[in-house]
Amino acid sequence: AARSRSLFLWDDGRPMRFYLRPGLAKLRVAPLVLAGGGRLCRVQEPGAVFLAQPGEAAPDGAVSTEYVTECVERNQRLPLEPFLLAARGRPAFTEAEDAALLQAVRGQGTVRVSGRALWIELERSGLTRHSWQAMRDRYLRHLRPRLYEPPQTEITGLFAAANREFESTESESDSSDVAELPTQDGVGRSLEETACDLKTGPEDSAFPDIKLQRQERRKSTSSSSVVGQVVKTMEHFMEKFAVDLFTVTQAFLKNSGDVEATSYFLQTGQRLDGYPVWSRGDDLDLRKDDEHVRNKLIAKFGAENVAKRIVFRES
Repeated sequence: AARSRSLFLWDDGRPMRFYLRPGLAKLRVAPLVLAGGGRLCRVQEPGAVFLAQPGEAAPDGAVSTEYVTECVERNQRLPLEPFLLAARGRPAFTEAEDAALLQAVRGQGTVRVSGRALWIELERSGLTRHSWQAMRDRYLRHLRPRLYEPPQTEITGLFAAANREFESTESESDSSDVAELPTQDGVGRSLEETACDLKTGPEDSAFPDIKLQRQERRKSTSSSSVVGQVVKTMEHFMEKFAVDLFTVTQAFLKNSGDVEATSYFLQTGQRLDGYPVWSRGDDLDLRKDDEHVRNKLIAKFGAENVAKRIVFRES
């Protein structure tokens, strides 16, 4: 439907008046207000709606700029109350309120959590003392990031658990070697590989004990760096596809640690290049010193994918 030119008119036909501080938000919102029949004030006037961005310091009674965009999206004038912003000095969230938010949001999809409807419903239900904007801001800025920052020991355990789960899907093998996941540049490398690639000094060959100590220190530093990169990649996929860390880890294992292929697999359930994903049975065949079996794998996955899989599993 065509956008209403009387979107921002009161019931008696008077134009709604808005005040918004100069800035990028005003440049974005002003054309929408004017196109809908509203007016903008140069200074705050009595009776004018004070617009502010969520999280911005604003006086009592200020309304979120999302009110304007939401009215335009729905092509109707909405009530102002659901878009009121919390005043400065609002009470802090308690641990009980944080727990209530986490419980209420659990199982909700990324799109719904990022939208408005869910939070408006929670505000109307009286879940906390806070406005829906404050609750959404609290969850998105403070609570959700904590969900994606597991300690390094937990990540290592998840890698191992995911690998065991992957191996047990088609085999009862006791092997539980842990395949590392890729860094953000898409290269699958083990923590040990990364550490050993660092350049050593000429004296290392003459003093093996010093070389060993340096390697141990470098392994520790490199491990921390690589794990940090892994967490960022995993966090991105968890957010993008609304899945848990275990699911993302399994996807990486099935796609030989390739970031792009894993992303496509999480989205479609298929490989980006059209080949099947790797199974535990395929990995067992890959270990066999049998040219006929190797040729069958090449026919199934392509020579390049077989070579990549060998490197990935050995890492």
